[in-house]
Amino acid sequence: MYRGVATFTLDTGRCPPWLFERMVKLGREMTRVLVEEYGSDEYIKRIADPVWFQSLGTVLAFDWNASGLTTILTAALKESIRGQERELGVFIAGGKGKTSRKTPNQIHDWGVRLSLTPEYVGNLEYNSRMAAKVDSSLVQDGYQLYHHSFFFSLPRRSLGGGGSNGVWAVVQQGMNQNNQTARRYHWFSESAKDLVYEPHSGISSQVFGKRVMNLVSKDSAKTRALSTEMVQGSYDILLKDIQLLRKHYTPVSRVASFKKGADTLTLAALDGVEFKHHSVELEDFSKSKYLEKILAKVSYEQPDTYEKLVATEGVGPKTIRALSLVAEIIYGASPSYEDPARYSFAHGGKDQTPFPIDRDTYDQTISMLQNAVRRTRLAPPEKDKILRRLHV
Repeated sequence: MYRGVATFTLDTGRCPPWLFERMVKLGREMTRVLVEEYGSDEYIKRIADPVWFQSLGTVLAFDWNASGLTTILTAALKESIRGQERELGVFIAGGKGKTSRKTPNQIHDWGVRLSLTPEYVGNLEYNSRMAAKVDSSLVQDGYQLYHHSFFFSLPRRSLGGGGSNGVWAVVQQGMNQNNQTARRYHWFSESAKDLVYEPHSGISSQVFGKRVMNLVSKDSAKTRALSTEMVQGSYDILLKDIQLLRKHYTPVSRVASFKKGADTLTLAALDGVEFKHHSVELEDFSKSKYLEKILAKVSYEQPDTYEKLVATEGVGPKTIRALSLVAEIIYGASPSYEDPARYSFAHGGKDQTPFPIDRDTYDQTISMLQNAVRRTRLAPPEKDKILRRLHV
């Protein structure tokens, strides 16, 4: 499972300094041992696995379902390898909040320090930006990204050695303030061959959206194709299509009582019957002059692939959603509205719901982490305390 999504309850407060210091100390030892045993590429591959990432965070300190596991674990790992990146062959950029927006700059800075080619660095920066764009614009599940980190290794020829091909992984997390949960997204370079087609192969979630616009699904292929075709055509025709969508808009002021979700509106009728409104009825396109500006831009540039369309500067969730709704309402190409989340727990549920416990994967994860802990240079009492968390 190289890429995935996990949903957790939102944490409040801050990680105490004493705990963070211990996480950094243990993270440094775990990283050293794992890289020595498996290599830098394999280490990053495991970071990209939501099961393994979750297990590592639990060993270091956190409860399995805490949203802080993602942000604090990533920060601790980044701090733990500071000054040892070249030796380990592992590099980490980005983080939480404002730091997440500095990810491309931090990748660029590493490129300068390591004397990497502009093409190589540019490719890393592009993959970082696209991962964030895809999970915010193409998977519209109600979660706003607030954490983005980029892990990468380099071909050993860049570091003067051998044994690495150079890989990258993305770990990012979004929050949903309505239901007070967070959802994590994983990417891995070897499986992310197409950034806009089926990018989530290992997905887990406690909360499933009832109507999620999933434009990376294989079932959204016609929507992606039509969206690309529309921006390659006449802007005037596209604008007329948008005008038709405006006629479908239902102002909230006309609704006596309502519950607004990610892509649906539930109307509470007097007789208790609930009516589901389509996404287009929630969109007030009449007030979006910026949308017209962006559509004019992409109609002028005419990107020849859906990925290039998504990558265009200024194209965001509303532009992508508008094109998708035009494709569906006017041309009959419905996208997937199925939440890409597949199952709830890393290793299964004790009551066999939603699926039986995968004992082999469970035991393999525990065994690997136990061996890594035993090989660290921590004091025996500290090792015993950590191993007790993994005891079964």
